[in-house]
Order: sequence, then C-alpha cells, then structure tokens
Amino acid sequence: MDFGDILAIIGIGFWVYVPALLPNTFAPFVGGGTPVDFGKSWKGKRILGDGKTWRGFIGGVLLGGLMIGLAQYGLSELCGSADHWGYGDDIWRAVKIFLVLGTGSLLGDMFGSFIKRRIGIQRGAKAPILDQYDFVFGSFVFLMIFDWSFFYDTYIEGYHWIALVFLLLIIWFLHRGTNIIGYKIGVKDQPW
Repeated sequence: MDFGDILAIIGIGFWVYVPALLPNTFAPFVGGGTPVDFGKSWKGKRILGDGKTWRGFIGGVLLGGLMIGLAQYGLSELCGSADHWGYGDDIWRAVKIFLVLGTGSLLGDMFGSFIKRRIGIQRGAKAPILDQYDFVFGSFVFLMIFDWSFFYDTYIEGYHWIALVFLLLIIWFLHRGTNIIGYKIGVKDQPW
C-alpha cells in the first residue's frame, strides 16, 4: 500500500459520501410548509420545531441525495470508471445508497434537533459536536442497516478506516466553513 493508494481510498470515501453531505443544504431552499412534527409538543417542548418540514425533508433527500448521487454516477460513467468511483456497477444498488445516505442524513439532523429541544437548546442555538455530526451519525447508521457490506468495504476493511477518519475530520471543517459563508451572505442567521 503506497501513498497513492491511501489517497485513492480517501478520495473514494469522500466521493461516495457526498449524497449525505448535501441534503441539509438543499432542504432549506425547498422547505417550508407543514412541520414534520405537525406542530406537536412532547413533555412541554416542541418535538422538532418549525425548521424541519416535510417539503424540506423530501426535497433534501431527492435533490441532495438522489439527484446529486445520480449526477456523480453519470459523471463516473462518462469518465469510463468501471466501478463508478466507488459506487459499483449496479445502478440500482447505487440509487439505494444515494437514498439511504440522503434519508439518514436528514433523519440524523432531525434527531439532533430532537435532542436539542429535550435539553433546552433553541432552534439555531449553538450545540457543538451535535451540530456537526448529527447527520453523519444518521447517514452512517442507515448505511450500516441497509447496506452493511458497502459501509464495510468503503470505511472499515483494510486501510479504508483512514477514509472514515479523514471524513470525520474534514466534515468539521466543511461544516464550519459553509456555515460562516452562509452567515456572511445572509442565508443563515448564525455562523454555526
């Protein structure tokens, strides 16, 4: 195993994770409407809050998960990649992976909101670690449940654990950077 092989493992680990990174970005643009929790409270606190809507959830999964994943798959096809840069040659399995990553990402984000409400953190308030990794937890749990072998082959087997460590580190920087940019251009209310 040489340095080029390690870079390839890291690159593929990041590439196949993109459909989990983008649903939370797309959801606010297509969101609005009926909250996922239908405005209900539990033990005197909103279950999720108005920021988590059905339209945002479905739109985030379809645009950020499925459509981005299909674009990646198509690009790899155009470039002649036999394994579609980590997705494999079965388009239907790849579609499942796109949907699983997108859905898990947004459900993980909702789980983070649920936890924040339970411990008294208001919508938009800072919650270190939970803010950066709730969607990662959700997407990886879903991937482990619905396609364990893909998760294992991409992030655990042999030196592939390096891709997982890299991904966890780079996500912190990406999350922080995109939130600062979003705040500066007026899309986000807070820079976290």
